[in-house]
Amino acid sequence: MNIDEWRTYLVTAATQSAGRDTETVVAEALDGGIDVVQLRDKGTTARARYETGRRLRELTAAADVPLVVDDRIDLAAAVDADGVHLGQSDLPVSVARDRLGESAIVGVSASTVAEARAAADAGADYLGVGAVYATGSKDVPDADNGVGTDRVAAVADAVDIPVIGIGGIDPDNAASVVAAGASGVAVLSAITAAADPRAATAALADAVADA
Repeated sequence: MNIDEWRTYLVTAATQSAGRDTETVVAEALDGGIDVVQLRDKGTTARARYETGRRLRELTAAADVPLVVDDRIDLAAAVDADGVHLGQSDLPVSVARDRLGESAIVGVSASTVAEARAAADAGADYLGVGAVYATGSKDVPDADNGVGTDRVAAVADAVDIPVIGIGGIDPDNAASVVAAGASGVAVLSAITAAADPRAATAALADAVADA
């Protein structure tokens, strides 16, 4: 699957998984049809993320679904992930390319048009834009927490790479994000905290498909 065909994107969050381990949640999301998995699991040690990443690599490879790692280029290399997702304060896209290879997937978080254009010019493969709706699932500066679908539309108009909306998204509002120009949506708690992650993934996929 090409990046521009990604519709649903799971960001793992061990602290929000209702007592389940990350592998269990990811396995259910894969069964539900998730298109890409990002290993985040902030709040756990690097060693724990490495061990989880190795197990997720097996699960995602068997399902032919890409695995990317949040922030850590070294961890992405260590678990043989397909790529890395970088924040504005992380190492540059060029460093990720040098360390992971030209074929690696490199995504970048962007909250403004200027950040989006800079990331695209640097060679990013896709953008994670948000937080679209206010969220408490991850630390987001107040100015970027709830940028709205108008910002998604502005970014999508400004760049020629896929835009993934993230932040406060669920099956009820995903269609609005796609209608604004996002090719897909990324979620944390909408899947990780759901009573049935498989059903939650399927519902999200249906909402995006309907849009």
